[in-house]
Amino acid sequence: MEGVEKVVIIGSGPAGLTAGIYCARAGLEPVLYMGSKFGGQLMVTSEVENFPGYKDPVLGPDLMEQMRAQAERVGARLIQDDVTEVDFRSYPFVVKTTSEERRALSVIVASGANPRRLGFPSEMRLMGKGVSNCAVCDGFFFRGKKLAVVGGGDTAMEEATYLSKLASRVTVIHRRESLRASHSLQKEALSDPKIDFLFDTVVTEVLGERKVEGIRVKNVKTGEEKTLSLDGLFVAIGYDPNTQLFKGQLDLDNNGYLLVKNETETNVKGVFAAGDVRDFRYRQAVTAAADGCKAALDVERFLKEPRQLSLLQA
Repeated sequence: MEGVEKVVIIGSGPAGLTAGIYCARAGLEPVLYMGSKFGGQLMVTSEVENFPGYKDPVLGPDLMEQMRAQAERVGARLIQDDVTEVDFRSYPFVVKTTSEERRALSVIVASGANPRRLGFPSEMRLMGKGVSNCAVCDGFFFRGKKLAVVGGGDTAMEEATYLSKLASRVTVIHRRESLRASHSLQKEALSDPKIDFLFDTVVTEVLGERKVEGIRVKNVKTGEEKTLSLDGLFVAIGYDPNTQLFKGQLDLDNNGYLLVKNETETNVKGVFAAGDVRDFRYRQAVTAAADGCKAALDVERFLKEPRQLSLLQA
């Protein structure tokens, strides 16, 4: 069908770019909207040591730039523009950006999720230099070091117990007087001799110039402030999936993540989801890339169905 794309991909992290690579190699001529911020969370990640295929650590931005170059080389059309509106109620689907509108026979949503921040400048200045949102990603670099984990939910307890196997000491900092994590995760963390807890406490500043050297904390009940000397800070206070755009059209869970069946299929036939926008459990670059592969293969199968074939041939 003239003027209609076979597939539009929303997002330029590992999921979106992998989907673009697979779709392009399948001859689907994908249009990939990168957004105004290309590359997703790896753009604020320093050394990546757990992505397959790299003998030595690779910088997050360098990894994303190589994925971008690969997608372009095989024929994906990458556009640095933000998607502002979608219409999945009509078919072909409509995808609007700040500067254009396209119709598409299929869409892959790979818009990712953003980790919640503590919200002060030193946190972002030292992101990737001792401040992290992922123990599995970065814990290896802190063997034998003193660390702190901010949060009181399941993710924070999982991060703390993971890090305790690597670090010399882990301090969990939680703004409330009790944890919110499940009983089993609380029990594991509270019984770990290498983990201690600061309740009713918030982090007010991260200290250090080129790397994390400590943090300043404040007791929310007494107002007492003190400085902790440490080597790394892991912020585990949750993620916000980038799904505002799809509310009312795609089914979401209670936390805003896209609901899927058969790995990638949303409730709208022809719209697929990949990566952190639907994965609240693993949140790894390699699992996001795998999702992008799956979504692309599912798009290819979808476009071979009789209705889509007739539109492609029209």
